[in-house]
Amino acid sequence: LRQAAGEGRLTMEELEERLIETYDTRTRHELETLLADLVGTDRALPGVRHARVPVRRGDGGTGWLVSIMSGRDRRGRWRLGPSLKVVNVMGGSDLDLNDAEFSDDVVEMTVVSVMGGADIRVPEGLNVEVSEFALMGGNTVVLGDERPDPGGPLLRLRMLSIMGGTDVKRGRKLTRAERRELKRSGH
Repeated sequence: LRQAAGEGRLTMEELEERLIETYDTRTRHELETLLADLVGTDRALPGVRHARVPVRRGDGGTGWLVSIMSGRDRRGRWRLGPSLKVVNVMGGSDLDLNDAEFSDDVVEMTVVSVMGGADIRVPEGLNVEVSEFALMGGNTVVLGDERPDPGGPLLRLRMLSIMGGTDVKRGRKLTRAERRELKRSGH
């Protein structure tokens, strides 16, 4: 807090108020909430995951992915345009964003699945906002309890599933050997 005040990001009155609130906190969550708008300084709050998604502003990047009675896989290095539309009609998409590059700080991805579906992997630390609708199908979103970087890149993910569904998970997909090892160790 003192560092933020010294950098001019807090007035002296705000510093005094926040110091009083800091001494009144009882849980780590309360402390994180109090400091959330100040994270991103040189000393980040422990437990906050910073996105590993590179952002290179500019034109270009994938704008459409269409799978009609077929499948589409995207993994490795690829670039997402500022607005990506994914359409799955009796087909599917497997999209891994762990090594992807964003063309802007905010990328909007709309996934429409009709009698089809999508599996989406988002990297650790990426801010993700999800809105969804499913009719005679379902969507699964497993992003965990981690607190991403409040000033980092943002993926706005909209999902519409009709007799289909989309699964969203955080982190890399484990290899067979890694899954076997986890199973053997009892996790």
